[in-house]
Amino acid sequence: MGKYIIGRIVQIIITFFIVISIIFLMFRVMPSDPSSFLLTPSMTAEAKQTIRKQFGLDEPIAVQYVIYLKNFIHGDFGNSFYSGRPVMSIIMEKMLNTIFLSTTAVILSYLIGIFIGKAIAWKRGSKAEKFFVILGLWFYTTFTPWLGIMFLWIFAFKLKWFPLGGMITPEKWIFDPSLFEKICDLGHHLILPLITYVVLWFGSYLLLMRNSMLETLKEDYILTARAKGLKEKVIKNRHAARNAMLPIVTAFAISISFSIAGAVLIETIFSWPGIGRTIVEATLRQDYPLVQGAFAVITMVVLLANFAADIAYSYLDPRITY
Repeated sequence: MGKYIIGRIVQIIITFFIVISIIFLMFRVMPSDPSSFLLTPSMTAEAKQTIRKQFGLDEPIAVQYVIYLKNFIHGDFGNSFYSGRPVMSIIMEKMLNTIFLSTTAVILSYLIGIFIGKAIAWKRGSKAEKFFVILGLWFYTTFTPWLGIMFLWIFAFKLKWFPLGGMITPEKWIFDPSLFEKICDLGHHLILPLITYVVLWFGSYLLLMRNSMLETLKEDYILTARAKGLKEKVIKNRHAARNAMLPIVTAFAISISFSIAGAVLIETIFSWPGIGRTIVEATLRQDYPLVQGAFAVITMVVLLANFAADIAYSYLDPRITY
């Protein structure tokens, strides 16, 4: 295990280095100039050159790359070209909003998917199983932007049950509302993107739990438990479901990280001020430092989550060795 952990740490470092290098080069080969949003036709050549020098864009790409790696090692992501704020402070602010939405959605999807998957696996061949398998497959393969836009159009635009976007209603926060009013306003904005997220995610857990349960029910210890005369509820929950949970736990750890990385579409559709929407806006503005910092943080989260899942799996199932 010790050798495996050391090897995986080395893999993570190499993979992370490759990813951040690709991110750096990807934005440098784009044809547009990130300083163009500050430049105007009336500026003199000297003024334009001063702005480019201020952002470090007057240096060759190789020099920019060395400076980028040097600053990155020291934890300095630089300042945003657009707002001038430190990149890390922006990332932490937006990341908290993303974690609040995506983590809540993954946990709800996880609980709903496991509950239904366990139930339908126990009732294999029933109409309920066929219905939920089809439903899970349909939502699992649904095009995310289409579902989000449909929910937004029906429940926010037509029925006006929910806001059209955002995380809060600014005018309600001007006069210092009570904590209860703040929670209600935040919850009102959270419900629609949360439902969309849960609908899109629960199908994968449902199908995975069902398949894992079906495999577990074939094991000899299930037959032994039935031969002992144990109640069906005990066999289902204490023997079958507990062992079927092993791959689900791994999938949950990975889903947490990928839900943060894959929040771009949901946050953009619902104007949720998270890291996904920030990446889209920063990319359109050619805000190199902010995009690079955001992708670097997300990459590290994904790599560490996969690493944690691998380690956890070996402890959950003693039969697995590295």
